[in-house]
Amino acid sequence: MAVAETQLGQTEQPPGSNESPAIAQYRSATAGAVAGAPWCAYFASWVAQQAGEPLGPQGQGLGSVSEIWSWAQGSGRAIPNGPGVVPRPGDLILFGDSHVGIVKEVLPNGQIATIEGNYEK
Repeated sequence: MAVAETQLGQTEQPPGSNESPAIAQYRSATAGAVAGAPWCAYFASWVAQQAGEPLGPQGQGLGSVSEIWSWAQGSGRAIPNGPGVVPRPGDLILFGDSHVGIVKEVLPNGQIATIEGNYEK
């Protein structure tokens, strides 16, 4: 979480471009990353790499939510949501097949606070 928190406030420059100096840095953690592509998985890969827990079979980073899910399933790390499942800080959380975030905390009301790349509130 400490690594992800250092990136709070990073935004696209210009807005809507999927680009910025920080996003270029996030892409560097993912083999085959494409400039201008959605970057939530690049962000998660960069944070994981910086934290010493790189994503992917060879730690090459993963560029899409579907790649993250496939890798997590294949490596025994995937935990499907269901009764009794409570994420921990630092866990990746997938929102369908289109977005990934990092769990910051589970709030007393059960909601999950996250830090995410490529998400505007």
